[in-house]
Amino acid sequence: MSRYTTVIFDFGGVITASPFEAFNRLEEERGLPRDFVRRVNAVNPDDNAWARFERAEIDAAAFDALFAEEARALGHELEGEAVLAVIAGAVRPDMVATLDTLKERGFTIACITNNVPGGKMGIQGAGMTRSAKAAIEVADIMARFVHVIESSKAGVRKPDPRIYLMMCEKLGVEPAECIYLDDLGINCKPAAALGMHAIKVTSGEQALADLSAALEMRLP
Repeated sequence: MSRYTTVIFDFGGVITASPFEAFNRLEEERGLPRDFVRRVNAVNPDDNAWARFERAEIDAAAFDALFAEEARALGHELEGEAVLAVIAGAVRPDMVATLDTLKERGFTIACITNNVPGGKMGIQGAGMTRSAKAAIEVADIMARFVHVIESSKAGVRKPDPRIYLMMCEKLGVEPAECIYLDDLGINCKPAAALGMHAIKVTSGEQALADLSAALEMRLP
């Protein structure tokens, strides 16, 4: 019998492929340095345009302008709207199948995602694209979770420890009962500090291998 009762997933970079791949393609198209978008978002990470957007403190128009200012301060031109247009990653079918397997075996599954208002997921998330088909696909996946916490609705974003504790309180579980998966180490650290078993996701295959080992069962 597993010591864990609950598996909490990030969305972008875990259920879907990493949005950073899309950012790199955008950078290449625009002639920008590789990982420039990540560099912009690393400056003043708790109060920059992206952080404020993910907490729903500003709207898309303000994000577009503020992100452009931040990019310009680092020596390049890039509007926020262009970044938002490419953030959705492709869904990983094996991860979706894993959600179903975990539910069938009695585990509680939930999701914590940093996102932005209006259904567009943020740099630590990924979600609805502008196509109706993709939006339906994401909604179908989200419906599998017992509970979802979105930063833009909660007013708090990862890696703030409060967002993980909010989930535990909602589910009625202790952190030690939980496994948490995220593609960013900075988001895994507070989960681990609280007592969760944190898995940093670098690929779908690696995530499933590590999750299978932690639960002592084969997935999906």
